[in-house]
Amino acid sequence: MKARIVNIEEIPCQEISHGDRYECKVAWAGARTGAKKLGYNITVLPPGKRPFPYHAHRGHEEMFFILEGSGSIRIDGKSHPVREGDFVCLPPGRDSAHQMINDSSAPLRYLAVSTMEVPEVVEYPESGKLGVFAGAPPGRPASEDSIRHFTMVEDGVEYWQGEK
Repeated sequence: MKARIVNIEEIPCQEISHGDRYECKVAWAGARTGAKKLGYNITVLPPGKRPFPYHAHRGHEEMFFILEGSGSIRIDGKSHPVREGDFVCLPPGRDSAHQMINDSSAPLRYLAVSTMEVPEVVEYPESGKLGVFAGAPPGRPASEDSIRHFTMVEDGVEYWQGEK
């Protein structure tokens, strides 16, 4: 059994980066404590960075709580300022497409909490991608029987294609 009480100092940070826009450090606390139905982590964004592409969860509900700093979050195509002490609610659905952005000159640190329903489908409106997760939700280690598949929405096939 995993420890149910873990201090943030005991959780290793995963560094995530891609190109010039994406960079963050994430301490995956939910997986470390053995949580089953909730995922939670502390994310730290350096100035000028975003943690992940603009996306919408179709199954998960998310909540962010700003612990330190300020920045903005895009929700449903509109930018909203966020600062220390703010809660952000993101129910599942296309109109909750979101992306945190640190547009300040200091680090932005927040708690992210989400339900961990599987299977999960994640849409990426700007790139036209679709992600499907089964067996292990996003943010959790994949197992041998997990499915993590990304495809372009436009590459979809008809239901009966290939059937005899």
